[in-house]
Amino acid sequence: MNRLSWRNLTVSETFAEAFSVTGTQLTITAETEAWAEIAAREVTGYGTSVIACDAEAGIDQFLTSDQTPDGRPGVSIMLFAFNRDALAKAVVKRIGQCVLTCPTTAVFDGFPETRQSDAELALGKQLRYFGDGFQCSKRIGQRRFWRIPVMDGEFVCEEAVGSFRGVAGGNLLIGGRTQAEALRGAEHAVQAMRICPRVIMPFPGGVVRSGSKVGSRYPALRASTNDAYCPTLRARTTSELLPETGAVYEIVIDGFDAAVVGQAMRAGLLSLTECGGITEVSAGNYGGKLGKHHFHLRELLDTL
Repeated sequence: MNRLSWRNLTVSETFAEAFSVTGTQLTITAETEAWAEIAAREVTGYGTSVIACDAEAGIDQFLTSDQTPDGRPGVSIMLFAFNRDALAKAVVKRIGQCVLTCPTTAVFDGFPETRQSDAELALGKQLRYFGDGFQCSKRIGQRRFWRIPVMDGEFVCEEAVGSFRGVAGGNLLIGGRTQAEALRGAEHAVQAMRICPRVIMPFPGGVVRSGSKVGSRYPALRASTNDAYCPTLRARTTSELLPETGAVYEIVIDGFDAAVVGQAMRAGLLSLTECGGITEVSAGNYGGKLGKHHFHLRELLDTL
């Protein structure tokens, strides 16, 4: 694989391959920032990869009281699935189990001004039945909200939320001399990416240790370990790693569109110039067969 030197980084001349998904953005509020964050982390849990999860999910931004519909602290979250039907089921289950149950919370469409009726996902329209006939609704402008009685008052939930065609699977592979140096670089890149709006990094802490490739020698598995980037397998497989690389971490980025995913990848790349011990930076692709969105690292660097 060809590599280039850029600001003391060794970067592979390759591309990250991403694919189209259906996404939604929700605003969760609560009486305190702590409870809003608890609800957001619960509802986005087990949301790392659509290989096995019902949705890829994560926190986008923390919101102040002047940024939310009800004037309380909030958290913006994003969820992605292969299609609208799958996403609709995941959203209702996750909100019903993780936010309806959480003290003082409410849920609103994250971007109601862009919502189109043909792209709506039913939310309060489904959850209202938990009220057992005691629920009631209120319309404000073109938006309808449901008030569902719960033991600490009422759970307010938007009747429907919007969806959009987003992008999932943007990625960076970060190699370091040691596990500690590679992880420190990945953490630094995630921190830089989180400043970018309308993107999430759905894996634990934004970082993946078990990067995967499509397919497996075991027919039942859709994905398996990315052996070309596992340092311990150098003697047993065709490795893509430099000899000095002792550990690799991947960052996967999902977002509202290709532009914001590219913006986050650029932020991550730039942040790595401040980290010592990074031996190489690359990206995962499948020869263009998985998705139509290709983020060429050289092109991203040329815009920095």
